[in-house]
Amino acid sequence: MSRIGKKPVTLPAGVTASVSGQTVEVKGPKGTRSFTAADDVAISLEENIIKIDPRGKSKRARQQWGMSRTMVANLVAGVTDGFKKELEINGVGYRAQMQGNTLKLSLGLSHEVNFEVPAGVTVTAAKPTEITIEGIDEQLVGQVAANIREWRKPEPYKGKGIKYKDEYIFRKEGKKK
Repeated sequence: MSRIGKKPVTLPAGVTASVSGQTVEVKGPKGTRSFTAADDVAISLEENIIKIDPRGKSKRARQQWGMSRTMVANLVAGVTDGFKKELEINGVGYRAQMQGNTLKLSLGLSHEVNFEVPAGVTVTAAKPTEITIEGIDEQLVGQVAANIREWRKPEPYKGKGIKYKDEYIFRKEGKKK
């Protein structure tokens, strides 16, 4: 039995959902999102509760049960509060700034990195060393943050690079004479 799948997803005030076949569409104050579940699960909507149950006892049905419930819960969380990732830039001369829909990064390379922000995500650089990524799609927000971080991952000796705000960088001691 899936402990996650057993919990129903409750819809907060201001959020509406509709279920048609295997597709769940959720509308909220921040926008509209939809998810199409696999045929191994059954989705039902009763008043303001979305319930997901497996169809059968196969291993795939049990796997899809918990995953589908989490995806629907993420839809609801996205349209109500949204998702947010914060990045920090460490290093002398390393900085970021927004120009229109482009994030300009100076990361100690021979050229400036121009990162085009995809639709559905807002990126802000309040300070030159802090980047905030927000949106209603958790997967897209995380992917954009990972793509930005990929340009200069933090190194273990001085800690220079782009890191997540809550990330711990394991530091190493340098060479000794």
